[in-house]
Amino acid sequence: MRILVVGAGGVGGYFGGRLAEKGGDVTFLVRDHRKLQLEQNGLVIHSTHGNTTLRVKTLISGEKQKSFDLILLSVKAYHLDQVIHSLRPYVDNHTVILPLLNGVSHLEKLQQSFSTKNVLGGLCFIETTLNDQGHIEHYSPQHDLVFGELNGELTERVERIHQILNIGNFQTSLSRHIIKKMWHKYIFISTMSGMTAMMKSNIGTILESPYGKETLERLLTEIIQIAKTQEPSIDPDIYEQVMKTVLTMSPTFKSSMQRDLEKGLPIETDHLHGTLLRYAPNHLDTPILKTVYSTLMAYTRKQNYS
Repeated sequence: MRILVVGAGGVGGYFGGRLAEKGGDVTFLVRDHRKLQLEQNGLVIHSTHGNTTLRVKTLISGEKQKSFDLILLSVKAYHLDQVIHSLRPYVDNHTVILPLLNGVSHLEKLQQSFSTKNVLGGLCFIETTLNDQGHIEHYSPQHDLVFGELNGELTERVERIHQILNIGNFQTSLSRHIIKKMWHKYIFISTMSGMTAMMKSNIGTILESPYGKETLERLLTEIIQIAKTQEPSIDPDIYEQVMKTVLTMSPTFKSSMQRDLEKGLPIETDHLHGTLLRYAPNHLDTPILKTVYSTLMAYTRKQNYS
């Protein structure tokens, strides 16, 4: 199976690298700078699950190549339109696109740009970053990838993909409830990224701050209310699930959105929090979510004008 990984950053570089490490036929679609970096130094992974340096195949947008069987899409949401344009030459009727973006709104855009049958649902749980040398750093134990057909069917193609992914040094699972799982992660990531990025603090500091825990709980409640209007299958105890995770995680935890903000990089607040507000029925009161969104969009607009 020929696999194209879009991006060789923390997520795509890790999962694609782990597949290439085990002999998978993996090519990375990258920009010129990253291609040069990979050619000079290789794809370097530092991880509690084992370090590796790999010589990998790369592709620059526009270079001729026949279509791929599987595309792992691991880019930031604000790059999606550009990536869709770049992918068109490498997609045909049999190509399967497995997106690992946060949120859910990208599914509709991918289906409209290609076809419904081209697109699976997917998500991952991993905390990685690129250091100044372009090396992937992964020091937490979790490295999970979950995927499935959007309609919940257990098809021959997803079983075949599951077999291929299982060769990699990471955990992979095939779900018949992928939309619900994507919404569960969406709820968690929107709450955590919203609070940590808005307050520019790790989760421990937020929970110890006056009204910090109360504000987080209110934000979580607002997000869950919106989510349930879009996906009725969300677990009834999702609030308890998220709060249990929040209260037991490392107090030094920072979301990737907060890290991007601290580095002066673009952030995905419109894709995450903005989409939630667009989904929200008029009768729902969402003052905390609106505060998070307006605060983070102010950062985005200031960045655009600077």
